[in-house]
Amino acid sequence: MIVTDASALVAILLEEDEATVFAEVLADHNALLSPVGYWEACVRMRNIYGDEGVRRLDLLLQSSGVRMEPITASTTRLASEAERRFGKRTSARLNLGDCFAYALAHERSAPLLYKGDDFSETDVVSAL
Repeated sequence: MIVTDASALVAILLEEDEATVFAEVLADHNALLSPVGYWEACVRMRNIYGDEGVRRLDLLLQSSGVRMEPITASTTRLASEAERRFGKRTSARLNLGDCFAYALAHERSAPLLYKGDDFSETDVVSAL
């Protein structure tokens, strides 16, 4: 099992350089997604492609078997702690969606699939 961040999903959908590797990792693992990550990916895709972007995202989630996990009080506490340790005032500069992805990965003791350098400044384990 892995957790995916919105950045990896958007990279796949935008066919960025890492898209093939990210898609293979999603296909090979049961992946979880925070609802905040889903929202973040929806906003990004809608800004680029309108409602078609959200349909593409939903199709990717369905075809990859990515499961959205409910936000619990425990997840929220972990996300708040992630913001304190790794938020915008730190070198990691995690945003809200990042903090919830981090929290879900820690809660499930799962590696995180993400794009970029933000999470490399944290103690989360990469899914790559």
